[in-house]
Amino acid sequence: MGPVGNSAKGPKSWAFARHRSATGVYRDGHAHPDAYDQRGLITMQTRRTPDARFAELPDYPFAEHHAEVGDGLRMHYVDEGPRDGSPVLMLHGEPTWSYLYRHMIPVFAGAGMRALAPDLIGFGKSDKPTQMDDYSYQAHMDWVTTWMLDLDLRGITLICQDWGSLIGLRLAAENVERFDRIVVANGFLPTGDHDPGSAFKVWRAFARRTPVFPIGRIVDFGTQRKLTSAERAAYDAPFPDRSFKAGARMFPRLVPTSPSDPAAPANRAAWQTLGEWQKPFLTLFGAADPILGKMDRQLRAHVPGSEGQPHARLSGSHFVQEDAGVEIAQRTVDWIASLEPTAT
Repeated sequence: MGPVGNSAKGPKSWAFARHRSATGVYRDGHAHPDAYDQRGLITMQTRRTPDARFAELPDYPFAEHHAEVGDGLRMHYVDEGPRDGSPVLMLHGEPTWSYLYRHMIPVFAGAGMRALAPDLIGFGKSDKPTQMDDYSYQAHMDWVTTWMLDLDLRGITLICQDWGSLIGLRLAAENVERFDRIVVANGFLPTGDHDPGSAFKVWRAFARRTPVFPIGRIVDFGTQRKLTSAERAAYDAPFPDRSFKAGARMFPRLVPTSPSDPAAPANRAAWQTLGEWQKPFLTLFGAADPILGKMDRQLRAHVPGSEGQPHARLSGSHFVQEDAGVEIAQRTVDWIASLEPTAT
């Protein structure tokens, strides 16, 4: 698999992946005629956000790159800096996209590193399946893994937040040989063996039941500084209407919250691997995050590679990249430089 074209569908257009829905069964109700394959099975219906929605985004001048990641889906990603530079992989979470890293990408590229920030399927400029049951934890893992292997990334520095850590920490644990170091900036890896807490349960119920799911306002609520109206609009841009939001609404329901969750065994295995992780591991957390702000303690206690590293709690909330993005990036650049052997 490799890069594909940059064509976009209009706001009323549909793109159909050539495979059955994630359930593998017929769905009741009406479907677009093109949604049926030759066997009469409903195929995955997806939306692609029109390019016009992303015109003149503040502080986001980056060229588009696309790759097919299986299931007929196209993933968008930012790829700045020299192609032979050390790769820095920035994974966003719920309900953001690579726009979250717009202030950090230039810092890494300017330091001679390859700054990579994909939009998860269902988010940003990537394709968006319209049915909630098209999304699963494993599907997200497969899509991101396919993209990483397609680019043959090695020597990776992972930076992850929120769902970017649920995917990224498993990605690193399942591909240890490809990752050199990890930075967690407000994230964790739940195994389903512990209660997620009341704040998360309230958020999950809101995402499931609210008739209006205002993405830009949700991000603004999770920052210390007040986002501008243009920044809020940038977070709303990928979602012209509710048919684009299935992935964002589904994410909270995919977090493992019980030992019987389908993702629990794989997450436990990844957590065990992290318990043996000797490579450098750094936490840079926004201290005001009501959901994940104190999870850095558990990560540092569990991961051997965290010992002696310059961990910090920063002035910021859940979306700490909005509050202290440049600081996180510069701390990471300096940290990487401190780990490299000094020439004699």
